[in-house]
Amino acid sequence: MSNQAATELSFKNLVLQGIPPELPKQKDYDSKINHAPKRKDSLNPEEKKLAIRNALRYFDTKHHPVLAKEFAEELIAYGRIYMHRFRPDYKIYARPINEYPHKSLQAAAIMHMLSNNLDYAVAQHPHELITYGGNGAVFQNWAQYLITMQYLANMTDEQTLVLYSGHPAGLFPSHKDAPRVVVTNGMMIPNYSKPDDLEKFNALGVTQYGQMTAGSFMYIGPQGIVHGTTITVMNAARKKFHTEEERKGKLFVTCGLGGMSGAQPKAAKIAGLVSITAEINPKAVTTRHSQGWVDEVFANLDELIARVRVAQKNKEAVSIAYQGNVVDLWEKLLQEDVMVDIGTDQTSLHNPWAGGYYPQGLTLEESNVLMAENPAKFKEEVQKTLRAHANCVNKFANKGMYFFDYGNAFLLEASRAGADILEKNGDFKYKSYVQDILGPMCFDYGFGPFRWVCTSANENDLRKTDELALIVLEEIYKTAPKEIQQQLMDNILWIKNAMQNNLVVGSQARILYADSEGRIKIAKAINNAIKEGKITAPVVLGRDHHDVSGTDSPYRETSNIYDGSKFTADMAVQNFVGDSFRGATWISLHNGGGVGWGEVINGGFGLVLDGTADAERRLEQMLFWDVNNGISRRAWARNDEALFAIKREMSRTPNLKVTLPNLVNDNLLEGLF
Repeated sequence: MSNQAATELSFKNLVLQGIPPELPKQKDYDSKINHAPKRKDSLNPEEKKLAIRNALRYFDTKHHPVLAKEFAEELIAYGRIYMHRFRPDYKIYARPINEYPHKSLQAAAIMHMLSNNLDYAVAQHPHELITYGGNGAVFQNWAQYLITMQYLANMTDEQTLVLYSGHPAGLFPSHKDAPRVVVTNGMMIPNYSKPDDLEKFNALGVTQYGQMTAGSFMYIGPQGIVHGTTITVMNAARKKFHTEEERKGKLFVTCGLGGMSGAQPKAAKIAGLVSITAEINPKAVTTRHSQGWVDEVFANLDELIARVRVAQKNKEAVSIAYQGNVVDLWEKLLQEDVMVDIGTDQTSLHNPWAGGYYPQGLTLEESNVLMAENPAKFKEEVQKTLRAHANCVNKFANKGMYFFDYGNAFLLEASRAGADILEKNGDFKYKSYVQDILGPMCFDYGFGPFRWVCTSANENDLRKTDELALIVLEEIYKTAPKEIQQQLMDNILWIKNAMQNNLVVGSQARILYADSEGRIKIAKAINNAIKEGKITAPVVLGRDHHDVSGTDSPYRETSNIYDGSKFTADMAVQNFVGDSFRGATWISLHNGGGVGWGEVINGGFGLVLDGTADAERRLEQMLFWDVNNGISRRAWARNDEALFAIKREMSRTPNLKVTLPNLVNDNLLEGLF
């Protein structure tokens, strides 16, 4: 037996074993890995005992004396019980699908996706099972990971695995058309959905923050947002500068090189801009630089300013990282009179008190200590920094900078900090990118972040899917109405250059903004190629939750809904349920994601294409609903673009009958009250 075969067999046996019968050796703390900050102490002594009792449920009672003490030490050291001893010794990454032990090919595809979310090259804090966003977790602890992998390896196509916030509740009898996995994360009773509730109940081990795609096993690294980021940055530039030539050398300034925010420098470069992205965590800077997402790194502001002036003079498209605090950067740009043309921020301000945003004047290490030991003082320093941050933004905006909120709760938290960020009527001074760009240009027309993953882990398969997608889009463009021609052309250019832009981190994945017509036709083409053997293994379809109908989020995805319903969550829940009985392989529903716990409800799915007629039936039904559910809601809100899109769809689909609004003459409302 070859070494590779022996290693593969060992991996399969370890997966099938689940929790080992005997305690593995304790793991050393690896300082080279990017770790989550210590969480604040949010439990009283009795609650800490409950947290340990909850954790010990996963283990044979003979191990309780050792593990009780060990888990107490973890709770004190980290504010959470991660069960580091049980972290597997094998490398976790998106292996070719047949390397996973399985009885169900669909379950093996889910293991491929789940593993990608915990790959060291992909995950933000892999040892704490956090994929991105500072607290976007796949599981709460390593016992949950081991049991889930064991269940997936043994399940059949007539069982469904139920996951409660990372906890594998069990395999239940179902049927072949049912989802193989149903995931919920953080689904709290509304009165217990405040940020401090997350800290408490996560520490107890009974809920978790799944972000959007982390807890859905659908995260594909920064590429997952880079296409939408490119569309956003490119159209932000188009708002100020009409031609590509005018855009050359213009300066884009932002913050964040972690999970999703790591896409910003790559997108800005594709858009032809000079960009500076601030990031205080040197490990995040090193990761993005090594992956080629950032061209150059500076820790000295004088040297950075000199380099920016040269780049602007030469009209370069270059991405620069500033390793330091973002407010220091903004203030230096003001001091040196360097004009910022486009500005935003993509720190994890949905998580401001636990590592999502760092205060000015403190090092990363000092901040992490203060965060855990004096959370009230840490909050005070963060809010002081937010006020200074907003002050810089306002000064540049007065000079002509176009600033947009990137849906990360920057404006929301700045307003809560008392920053000068509100109009007299209580509205924010600046629009969100969904209000100004993605909403009317993309979501209302049904365009959103469709994605697929080649479970063969073979780059040639990915290349083939790109070619198929390009053929489909170019054919659609020939007869497309003028309202969506720009969107289609941007996506055609994107997919043409996808391989050259070196977007893959982790799994062989691709993202492409498409409407339901594009998604269905691309999926059919891929499914047929699998059937014909042109693609060598199943392909997983999915999307970001940040899409047309997957998410109800009043400060982001549904911020351009103006009928008062943006604070409701019917759309996301209906999306989740509707996907389940139309053919999704797995589905997820989360509280929190992007803008914060208690601020959003979002749903996601995965759908496995295996080349069969059954897969084609599923993709047609599910992808059509998954998009048009959101367009219909947006049309009911009287959004012009959505009204156009849903009327067009009804003319093409006889079985679609959507309730349309009767538009009111505003003059009739004058003087009524």
